[in-house]
Amino acid sequence: MRATLRWAQADFRAHRGEALFVVLASAGVIASLLLAGALFGYAANPWQRVFNQSQGAHIWLHTRAGAATDADALAAVDGVAALSGPYRTAATTIESRGARAGVTLRAADVEPPQTGRPLVAAGSWLARPDAADTGTGSATGSVVLETSVARALWAEPGDTLRVTGPDGAPHLLRVSGTADAAEPRYRPGGAAGIGWVLPATLDGIARTDTGQSVGLRLEDPDDTDFIVQRAVTVLGADRVAEVTKWQQARSEAGGDDRLLGTVFAVFGLGALLAAALAASGAVGARVRGQLRDIAVLKAIGFTPGQVTRGFLVQHLAFALLGVALGTTAIALLGARIPGRIGEAAAVWQDLPGHTALMIGIPGGAVLLIAASTGLSAWRAGRVPPVPVARAALPSAAPMTALGKRALGMRVPPALVLGWRAAFPRRGRTLVPVARLALPLVLITVALVAWSTLDQFRSRPAQVGLAAALTVRSEQPAGPSDAELEETLATVPDIAAVHPGAEMAALVPGQTGTITLRGLGTARQPYPSAVVEGRAVDGPDEAVAGQGLLDLLGVRVGDWVRMTVGGRPQILHLVGRTIEPESGGRVITTTLDALRERDPQLRPAFHALELREGADPRAVSGALATAAGATLEIRETPNPADRLEPARGVIGALIAVLALIGLIELLTLIGTGVRDRGRDLLALKAIGLTPRQIGAMIVTAAGLTALVAALVGTTVGVLSGSWLVDTQGASSGIGAGIVQLPPLPVLLTVIVGAVLGAVAAAALPATRTARRRLADSLSETL
Repeated sequence: MRATLRWAQADFRAHRGEALFVVLASAGVIASLLLAGALFGYAANPWQRVFNQSQGAHIWLHTRAGAATDADALAAVDGVAALSGPYRTAATTIESRGARAGVTLRAADVEPPQTGRPLVAAGSWLARPDAADTGTGSATGSVVLETSVARALWAEPGDTLRVTGPDGAPHLLRVSGTADAAEPRYRPGGAAGIGWVLPATLDGIARTDTGQSVGLRLEDPDDTDFIVQRAVTVLGADRVAEVTKWQQARSEAGGDDRLLGTVFAVFGLGALLAAALAASGAVGARVRGQLRDIAVLKAIGFTPGQVTRGFLVQHLAFALLGVALGTTAIALLGARIPGRIGEAAAVWQDLPGHTALMIGIPGGAVLLIAASTGLSAWRAGRVPPVPVARAALPSAAPMTALGKRALGMRVPPALVLGWRAAFPRRGRTLVPVARLALPLVLITVALVAWSTLDQFRSRPAQVGLAAALTVRSEQPAGPSDAELEETLATVPDIAAVHPGAEMAALVPGQTGTITLRGLGTARQPYPSAVVEGRAVDGPDEAVAGQGLLDLLGVRVGDWVRMTVGGRPQILHLVGRTIEPESGGRVITTTLDALRERDPQLRPAFHALELREGADPRAVSGALATAAGATLEIRETPNPADRLEPARGVIGALIAVLALIGLIELLTLIGTGVRDRGRDLLALKAIGLTPRQIGAMIVTAAGLTALVAALVGTTVGVLSGSWLVDTQGASSGIGAGIVQLPPLPVLLTVIVGAVLGAVAAAALPATRTARRRLADSLSETL
């Protein structure tokens, strides 16, 4: 053991550069993976991130109008760590560009609270009141809207909103900003949104008819139910109107977490595998580069077991050192990186799963590197101690007839010899191409996911979102159907109007409910995104989402019987559509088909198709002007809104994978130059110039990268399409939503890989071409 350690120490002194490269490669890969993990947690768990950053309250108690809140008594409850509020509140209705939403205004100070602090996402927080900030008459106060209600109202900082208070009087408020809060989101027809105003502004809107809200941050979140009982007892059950708990808010955001988590888990595991292969490849290359030293060790009496243990211990120490450096650097300095990456690293420390990833990612990488190192060390133990035995082996494939013919036709020798060096034998060709292709596969999969997200924005009709707006008439004060259609016809940017109605229907056996939708007419059917079968083109025909097909166990071509309002409805499924709403458990037919069962059925809403390039906000404003306050206008929800954080993470993932690919390239280039030492000696002996030798090395690297890029992008496109379609089918939306990256983007990946390989090979090629090769033992082993 002493001799093994002394040899390991001497080997480290003799090959410090190679050892440093292995350590830095391991550290860089682990640091990149940990940063990617931080970004994953930052984007895939938005509610938890907001809760931690805002010091969110675990419990929100909302009292009735006129009921006071005893803050001191609540603060004295055992288990309550801090209070947010109490804040005076008033229930209002806010209108903007024809959209209408119920909003609970909450009186707040000019300084946001420390507990339950809203995180300003756009604009600014409330400013100090001035003479005009009275909130009465035509004067304009300021309001900060929670992000989800601001999106529903199409409200942005600087917009002016119309607010109807409890007494029915109108008021005007200017949006000073939007903010995120770790509370239940706004849902049309469900939970009200949240807006923060100054106390003077709230006094002008509702002087007397106000309630109160108070948030409780707990020492132990598991005590939520018990603390709720204690708090309600302290305030009085007759005074408490509503209680919301942190589990409720988190569960409402859970669908986004699961979807993003699934996608990022696939990418993360693939990146970890690629990183471990790159680091282990660097270790294996170093072992192969020391075959001469191994032969000498065996010649002086080292056993195969001693050689194996020496390499295994030495390279495991390098891997552990690199992993420790990378992990420590991210733990100590990650939060200081400027931009979103630093913010993600700072927030990540308080997110669930942080400790597991900080241990799991480095631990998994070390295990994979150890497995590869053990294999390389075992091969080192089997190296023959006689140098001639290895010198007699050919280092490259013999020149083929095609290569000889190409040289005879005056094809540049660098190109011919570079091809021969890049693809010497089948086994030796497949391994480096496969290792380099893996990061490119994952990069292409990430680009497929990016393109699919872009499709929801740029071509919504192809993913089941043909109607950009939905208009509902307020009954009985609203206009009749004929009057509404005349009003809609006056707006020039509306391309088509589709009357519709939705209702809950019982499935066969009455064990569950689905959504039955009548949309469009037989003369002008709604343009559903049909990906299997055909569109509705006759009586009693319908199309359905993947979620409904899975729920009922039916397929296209079957007849489905359901119960609506106690009466049966039988429809023939002629197609499967992409259905983003209600988990795909929607069956869509024409309004005429529903009127056969109920002749008195009136449209409950109208879906509006807009002309290409029309702005939904401008159309909504024009409709509100044309129809007054008699219409409720809503934008069609887009799943891309929930997946918007994925863009930054996908971009970071591509950068991480590019770094892994660069490390793999450097390893392959260094190994290739070393393994072809005798070939370079022979080529220089027969008259090749240093420039031709350098060009041959660069050409070999470029050709290897080209083949790996072609294979990687092809496999990545196929794998990405399968992954996106599988995720769409499992979520109920349905397969068929995948959008492949444009051809120029894929070509850019291929060209970038080749140029990166050429740039990485330039320096080793120059040094090798200028080095004087000698026919010595170091060049023949």
